[in-house]
This record gives sequence, C-alpha cells and structure tokens, in this order.
Amino acid sequence: MEVAETVARARELFAASPRPFGFVPTMGALHAGHLALVRRARERCAAVAASIFVNPLQFGPSEDLATYPRDRERDLQKLEDAGVDAVFVPDGAAIYPAGFATTVDVGAIATTFEGAIRPGHFRGVATVIAKLLNIVCPDVLFLGQKDAQQAIVLRRMVADLNFRNEIEIVPTVRESDGLALSSRNAYLDAQLRAQAPTLYAALLTVRDALQAGKSKSDALAAGTAALSAAATLEYLDVVDGSTFAPAERLVPPAFVIAAARFGTTRLIDNLWITQ
Repeated sequence: MEVAETVARARELFAASPRPFGFVPTMGALHAGHLALVRRARERCAAVAASIFVNPLQFGPSEDLATYPRDRERDLQKLEDAGVDAVFVPDGAAIYPAGFATTVDVGAIATTFEGAIRPGHFRGVATVIAKLLNIVCPDVLFLGQKDAQQAIVLRRMVADLNFRNEIEIVPTVRESDGLALSSRNAYLDAQLRAQAPTLYAALLTVRDALQAGKSKSDALAAGTAALSAAATLEYLDVVDGSTFAPAERLVPPAFVIAAARFGTTRLIDNLWITQ
C-alpha cells in the first residue's frame, strides 16, 4: 500500500490508478463501519484509495477537535489489511496552506438539523471533500449512511459543481444491540454505553408507528418515549431522502433521523427507508 503525504505525490499516485477507481475519505479512528466502505469499494472498483485527515474546518469552537482519537499507524494497518491500494495522509498545511480563503456553501440543505446545531459544519465538510475530490479524482465516492445529512449534502455539491464522480451510500454497520458504529462511541462509559442503543430503538419505533398508519406527531412521541430518560434528545424527525426537508409521511426514499447526547457524548443515527 502506497502512502502519500503531499498533494503532488497524491496526484501522481492516483493518476496512475486503474479504473474504475473508488475513494473512501475518513478522519481516522477507523472501525468496522469504515472498513465496510472499503469492502464495498473493493467489490465495485479496480483500485481503492482512502484518506485520513481530521478536518479542523468542520469542528466548532466547543467541539472535540483536540481530543478526537488519532492513531495513524493503526489506521494505516487496517486500511492495508482491507485491501486499500493508496492512502492520502496530509497534514493541515497541505490542505489549508497559508492564505487559504475559499469555502463551499451548499445552501439551505446544510442549515437544518446537524447544520443548525453545528453552524458551519457542512461548509467545512463540503470544502474538504471538494478539495479531496479534485486531488484524488475518483470514479466513485463511498460514504456511510450513518452520516445521512452529510451524504445528501455532498450529493448536492457533486451535482451542483459538476464533479465527475458518482456517490454510493453504504448502509450503516451496527453492534449486536443496534448501536451504530462511531468513533465517538469510545467516549461512552459502561452505563452510557448500555443506554446508547435506545437511540436506534427510537428510530425503529417511529418507523413502525408510521408504517402502522399513526400520525407523525404520535409516531415521534412514541419514539421519544423509547429513548433512555437519561439521554438529551436534540432532534427526532422524518425527512425526504433527496432534499432532507421534513416530511409528514414515510414515502421512500426517506430517512428517520435522530441525535441525542448521552452524558457529554453526542450520537447521531438514522433509518434509511428505500421501499
């Protein structure tokens, strides 16, 4: 597996990659969810690249940039074992050199839910992915379903700015009790870890209630009741799968989405309704 640390070396490596060429961007702290993206990329593509970059532009001033888990050697080994051909591991100066001033704003889709709670977050995500797509030039960008709004925001950006790549959203990987895999799960102590799967239970409750013909308000109330009383719910809603606008009914494609805090750890999750 080749490792590139500069933009010039990355361009050189990726330009020579066989096609179709898949790309999995990550912030490291890799778990089975990331590796599921790599496996899907290997199924579809002749060559697979990944990146590891903890993007400061998508963290707010009170968020966990400084403490975000980092283990470069462990992550590189996991990517090599999973069959990645080349990895781009830039430092901050390579991505945001002195004088950097351009950002990507994807409009209203980035201002609700995660965008409302984390102002500027999706501007940071869109900016770094736009840069990575221009450096890597993949045929397919593989994104995880767990970050559903992020995936829809990036799909909008790719369409609006005429990037050449396709996007594939890969289903969420879960623990046996339903908890979606996330790098932030490592922050949960034993008691909070036992409560965290109730976020998934809330999503299932909303879906089942809507499919049984209940109103949205009744479904959301039932979903809220399924969440651990110790959790702090930030949002629970049903949205259109293409626009991320709130929807009254569960008409595919759609997402049931939720975010909650378990202690100081913030978790997000969703159900993707496709049929």
